[in-house]
Amino acid sequence: MANLHLDARQFLRSTRTAILSTHSTKFEGYPFGSVAPFVLDHQCQPIILISNIAEHTKNIAANPKVSLLVFAGAEDLQANARLTLLGSANAINKNEDANLRERYLRYLPQASGYFDMHDFAFYRIKIETARYIAGFGKMGWLSGDDLINDIPTDALLANQEAQIIAHMNTDHADSLIRYCQHVHGVQATHASMLGIDCDGFDVHATVGDKTTIFRFNFETKIHDAQSARAALVSLSKSVNL
Repeated sequence: MANLHLDARQFLRSTRTAILSTHSTKFEGYPFGSVAPFVLDHQCQPIILISNIAEHTKNIAANPKVSLLVFAGAEDLQANARLTLLGSANAINKNEDANLRERYLRYLPQASGYFDMHDFAFYRIKIETARYIAGFGKMGWLSGDDLINDIPTDALLANQEAQIIAHMNTDHADSLIRYCQHVHGVQATHASMLGIDCDGFDVHATVGDKTTIFRFNFETKIHDAQSARAALVSLSKSVNL
């Protein structure tokens, strides 16, 4: 299980569906669960946008230790992979980091109206420990450091992400459609890049009458626009073989 942390991280990057559990202040000793859409920052830490008057936010103010149960596919939850993250949720200024704000809204555009409301704030969950269950015989505990130990710590890629996305969506939309067909076996009529990170990138694609987000993993980690270009060119060559 040497690559368990890589599998867990790729799974975490592939979904934005989770249940947030906090320590109830109203009913002492009981956990309080709530649905919590999230987006990862470039250090693979979950970012949630929650209201100051929400029950879970009041709970976090009293005790920032939380659990985030991340899952994908509701048809058979026990058979599918899932990841439980334990960490501390800390408020951050939602308007201070323009790159993070743009990244969040690309993935969750329906939240745009909340940014103008004073009672909504970003919270970053600093992962301390994780429990990953990928299937029978493939499970284990990971430290937060194990989960992110080889992620670049500088902000170079985060600062260049919007530029990379704009270039791909303007000049290489046809390539994104071919990626969807080659890697995921679907015929998309429209595709646009949503985000790119050191491990891969996400594409929002229209397939038939549905829209889906597809994940693409790089064979080698990237750290800036130049290495991103090399990885995307390599993928294009494999697609065009």
